[in-house]
Amino acid sequence: MTTDFVRANTRLAKVPLVPEVLLHQADEAIELWQRTESDRGGAQLPPPFWAFAWAGGQALARHVLDEPALVAGRRVLDLAAGSGLVAIAAMLAGAAEVTAVEIDPLAVAAIEVNAAANAVAVTPLLADVLDQRVDADVVLAGDVFYSREMTARMLGFLRPAAATGATVLAGDPGRAYLPREHLTLVAAYDVPVPQTLEDTPVKRTTVWRVNP
Repeated sequence: MTTDFVRANTRLAKVPLVPEVLLHQADEAIELWQRTESDRGGAQLPPPFWAFAWAGGQALARHVLDEPALVAGRRVLDLAAGSGLVAIAAMLAGAAEVTAVEIDPLAVAAIEVNAAANAVAVTPLLADVLDQRVDADVVLAGDVFYSREMTARMLGFLRPAAATGATVLAGDPGRAYLPREHLTLVAAYDVPVPQTLEDTPVKRTTVWRVNP
């Protein structure tokens, strides 16, 4: 599972809401998922979230590019980075450095090839950091409130980060477990998304500031 696999099974294309960014994207999630498992001899692998520009990430990336002062000259952590879309947007907006965190090795490979395609330097990190202390000025998280368990874990990381003075932003396409009581709305976008991923071609997607 290398950068060669990512390039061979995707196409380089602009992101609908963020045309400044090019990503290696797949057309069909299930077909790609089957190919990844076949390539690993039938091993059980996570879905290829890295091969798509999800609505939460698109909205967050758009917001960062429209409000570059949020990240300019600052150290940024992109949590659950997927394709690296938000990390790339942060670098394009003038971040001093960006670390893109993922637990999927294929996502790390995708981050590498996507950063190269956009001529920016992003540091991929293969790790689960949710039990660690934040060392960043800005934390960005796209579409992370998709289950009760994950929301609890994310809040256990994001709220303490905000308490240290970091700017913490999350993008959300209307997930059921969005913890509104801990968030402040900062922006909203209508995001084009593949209907193979969502139940509608356009998702109303919000960007929130996470409160301590």
